[in-house]
Amino acid sequence: MDAAQPTSLARVFALPALILLLGFIAIQFIRPDITNPPVTADLEAPSEVQQIFRKSCYNCHSNETRLPWFDKVVPAYWIVAHDIRQARLHLNFSGIERLPAAQRRAALFQAVNMVQLEAMPLPRYTLLHRNAIVSPDNLQTLRHYLNPPSAPPLPNPAARAAADEQYNQWIESRAANFPVQPAPNGIAYIPDYRNWKVISTTNRFDNKTLRVTFGNDIAIKAIAEHRTNPWPDGTTFASAAWQQNVDDNGDTRSGAFIQVEFMIKDAQKYAATEGWGWARWIGGSLRPFGANVSFTDECTVCHAPMRNNDYVFTFPLEGHQ
Repeated sequence: MDAAQPTSLARVFALPALILLLGFIAIQFIRPDITNPPVTADLEAPSEVQQIFRKSCYNCHSNETRLPWFDKVVPAYWIVAHDIRQARLHLNFSGIERLPAAQRRAALFQAVNMVQLEAMPLPRYTLLHRNAIVSPDNLQTLRHYLNPPSAPPLPNPAARAAADEQYNQWIESRAANFPVQPAPNGIAYIPDYRNWKVISTTNRFDNKTLRVTFGNDIAIKAIAEHRTNPWPDGTTFASAAWQQNVDDNGDTRSGAFIQVEFMIKDAQKYAATEGWGWARWIGGSLRPFGANVSFTDECTVCHAPMRNNDYVFTFPLEGHQ
């Protein structure tokens, strides 16, 4: 009786184990394609810069994907295939040289900024792909590539005069209360953002712009209470951008107004766009950005690397406690 018991137990566990093994083998054949289309316009950069991007980014952000054996095993393969599709939509080094120069620099700036924020490469990716981690020295190399040493910009009276004229026209039009069209997704422009508190500032060296992020009362209260991940419903950010301008003293000041972007948190209402409503208005005329509601795809893809920070790039300034 006792001798037969182990045999019976082995039989009890053998069948489920066999079913699991057969199921594991079967799902290996459910494999979405990961194709490598031809490289048509690869990044043109110094060899040391190319090497860093290739080691840390190209496996997902190019048409030269090479998977190690452990990434080819389902279900890991499913995750990798999804990440590659999303990564190529956002940034593909295999065609980056087709972009206009300013757009290309902005894409590279954003990539390097994601590395600085330790959002890229994805932390879960570097757990097994340790060679993809960007070292501090390599990060400095990328920064120098995007922002090489140069002589300080000279004052530009014409640009300053144009910015002043734009500002005067903007004030006059605000006084007249001319209507601002809503964004294609129905979000209305919020003129009161100029009275909100500043929670962060950014000097974009890639395109010579100054950016200021404002937060409404709900955002400021969330910061004070350390409830920023996730941000509470009703949180609204406004990020305004101006061209940089240098005055006669050599100080950098805001020049022509470029745009203002809004993020409005409502986890239920905007569930389809990561819990945030997105909107943008361009120039002094405040023209809504986007031909249709699909413009939000650009926003969500851009902010996807910050999913662990509730999709928000903003890190509040000290003092809002």
